[in-house]
Amino acid sequence: MQYYSWILTFHVMAFMSWMAMLFYLPRLFVYHVENAHKSEFVEVVKIQEFKVYKYIGLPAFWATLLSGVAMLIMNPILFETGHWLYAKLVVVALMTAYSFSLEYFREELERDECERSGKFFRAYNEVPTLLSILIVAYVVVKTFDLLFTSLTVAFFAFVIYMIFQQPEHKK
Repeated sequence: MQYYSWILTFHVMAFMSWMAMLFYLPRLFVYHVENAHKSEFVEVVKIQEFKVYKYIGLPAFWATLLSGVAMLIMNPILFETGHWLYAKLVVVALMTAYSFSLEYFREELERDECERSGKFFRAYNEVPTLLSILIVAYVVVKTFDLLFTSLTVAFFAFVIYMIFQQPEHKK
């Protein structure tokens, strides 16, 4: 347990870096698809998308995952502290799937094969905010509250609905 606080510190910093990628990459996707007619601009955005995912997001993901596993190994009592940890792990699994889905979309955009709209990526960009709110709440409060979780998900469903109600971005 001597190094637990240092690993926790590293975990939080890695999580913040991973979140930076999760927030920024879909925004780049919006710029990419809404400016597809500007080939020079798109080529620059493709480079940014690659670097953000491969040089920031992917290493930060692995650092977050490995430090999180290390903390669980060092402090297995966490598994006995209630349902919050299991809820967090489920949300982390969803965030991991989301993270890898960004690479799928990045590769489609790289090949100029993506059919998704800027509106789709604006809505998709709300997902990591929702998931990070749930993760932070479970960890800080150390409980799983179904009402809080349901209301948070409902709020973000409404936000995404409103995004799809907006008129399409003019080119």
